[in-house]
Amino acid sequence: MLSISDTVERQKSIWELLGGTDGGAPDAFAELVDRFYDGIENDPIIRPMYPDDDMPGARERLALFLIQYFGGPAIYSEQHGHPRLRMRHSPYKVDTKAADAWLTHMDKALETTPAFAPYVDGMKEYFHHTAYFLRNTQDSQ
Repeated sequence: MLSISDTVERQKSIWELLGGTDGGAPDAFAELVDRFYDGIENDPIIRPMYPDDDMPGARERLALFLIQYFGGPAIYSEQHGHPRLRMRHSPYKVDTKAADAWLTHMDKALETTPAFAPYVDGMKEYFHHTAYFLRNTQDSQ
């Protein structure tokens, strides 16, 4: 009798498809995060949510989170605990305008980081769902 593992091939994660620890995955995620935060630097809605002295830390945490989420090692959780995205974003006013601004920068970063070209649609689906899930403030009229 065949087992499920004999008949269904496990899908590789984006981390693995980018080469994992033996290839370009860490560099690709670092490039994505750098492009994202380059956009955030001058954003009037999102930038004020980051203390000036924490931008390097924010870059590192996002890179580690994305690596973990997309199939890489769980270094983020080892260093910072469970992601608990809603809890970690609760101190900030996240309305639709903030979610849209965040997505503008992430979409552009994804579209301009060549390593992610084959995965843009799936990654955008995750980011769009999550950005709107994290809203915690009523939109102003």
